Amino acid sequence: MFGLQIKYLSFFFGLISILSFFNIIYSYYFNLYLNLDTYYLSLFLSSILAILFYSLKISPKKTSIFQKILTVFLGYILLPLILSIPFYLSIYNLTFINSFFEAVSGFTSTGFTIFENIKNIDQSLILWRSTTQWIGGLYFLFSIIYLIDIYDENFKKTLTNFFSFNTSEVFKQAIKVFFIYSGITLVIFIILNLLSIRTFDSLNLAFSLISSGGFLPTNNLSSIIRDDTQTIILSFLMLTSFFSIFFSYNLFFFKRKNINFLYEDLNLIIYFVIVLIIFFLFFSFNQNFLNYFLSISSSMSNIGFTLNNSNTNLTFIYLILVIIGGSFFSTSSGLRFMKIYSLFIYSVNQILSFSRPKNIYKNKLFFSEVNFDFNEISKYFLSVLVFILSLFILTTLLTMSEFSFENSFKLSILTLMNTVNSSSYGLSDLTFYNLSYFTKYCLIFFMIVGRIELLTILLLVKKFLFKN
Repeated sequence: MFGLQIKYLSFFFGLISILSFFNIIYSYYFNLYLNLDTYYLSLFLSSILAILFYSLKISPKKTSIFQKILTVFLGYILLPLILSIPFYLSIYNLTFINSFFEAVSGFTSTGFTIFENIKNIDQSLILWRSTTQWIGGLYFLFSIIYLIDIYDENFKKTLTNFFSFNTSEVFKQAIKVFFIYSGITLVIFIILNLLSIRTFDSLNLAFSLISSGGFLPTNNLSSIIRDDTQTIILSFLMLTSFFSIFFSYNLFFFKRKNINFLYEDLNLIIYFVIVLIIFFLFFSFNQNFLNYFLSISSSMSNIGFTLNNSNTNLTFIYLILVIIGGSFFSTSSGLRFMKIYSLFIYSVNQILSFSRPKNIYKNKLFFSEVNFDFNEISKYFLSVLVFILSLFILTTLLTMSEFSFENSFKLSILTLMNTVNSSSYGLSDLTFYNLSYFTKYCLIFFMIVGRIELLTILLLVKKFLFKN
């Protein structure tokens, strides 16, 4: 009954073992021996688990969508446990909860950190932090394919011409994602190097940008980005986790009959340009527009990076951009722009249908030949409701523990949207090391809730609480 799911997780344990090996080589090459033994242990355990999980027999019975959801959720627990080993056994005397918090924060591409001064951390451990993000971003993309049955037909058509996602089609799309994801990471790393950014910082930033993560290799982004050219290029590179991971691939292999492959990204381009124009016309008169450009790109892609001189008066607007998010098939979080846009179009058409009942209104988006039906709208609406409910619960828990209501509300949004706290959101001074165990467990749980599609939470509730 559980065989197919175990094999799904075995790939990522194997990937952790490979990256552990690379970290060992890196440590030897640069004579970084302080935490070397911890990577040997993570290599050993992840390899054993990969072999053990893969060797288990596959059940001939078809795996249900609920078993798949539980598998994805289980991965967000087990994989960070292995990733937390180098933190827990490092020379920095971290408790288990702090180590697990750091690992979950990286694996969910959130970026909350218990380290107050990154400069004091061993370089190999900084690289390991970034590695947790890279693996987590790939796991998230694979999970979307794995849970493809919960999505509507329109979304499936942005991935493939096939209406049925059988095992071979899932494998084909997963392999494609792996190579595109790795290729884009390499391209980002090369571009950052060409900008005269230190190689170590370029590698860590590449891992963060492709995964929509929030970990930095230094205390502040301003210590890495020093001129306008670097700011502009970094802002554009952030958008790699805003658009679909297939965007560049679809552009290269574009055919007119496959316009559905591009319709979401074309709408996202229009959305991004409109936001830039609004900021340029109404907010750039008292500050360098490039700082806004970086904060906009960072918020829309759910990364959260910002320069120290970011304008905190626009916190509410940045949070809205964070909530909206980017593409369905990207490493960004958020409710997803197409959900919000589809709900808006459908609502307008419903209002117009009452005022002008003789007219026919089609719920069709720009650049798309496909209409979305009521079932899809219901899913989008339920996702919004689950987000609002989760936001209310987490805000209440944080307010009861140790935060003001304002900070609890902001932090809850960032947690559910897997976006790092920064000056753009008025939380740059927030430290996680001294938080209570209760608060850390709440943040860990809701970071995971935010990373798996909110609709899956509703499906699980329906499965276990409403049997009939």
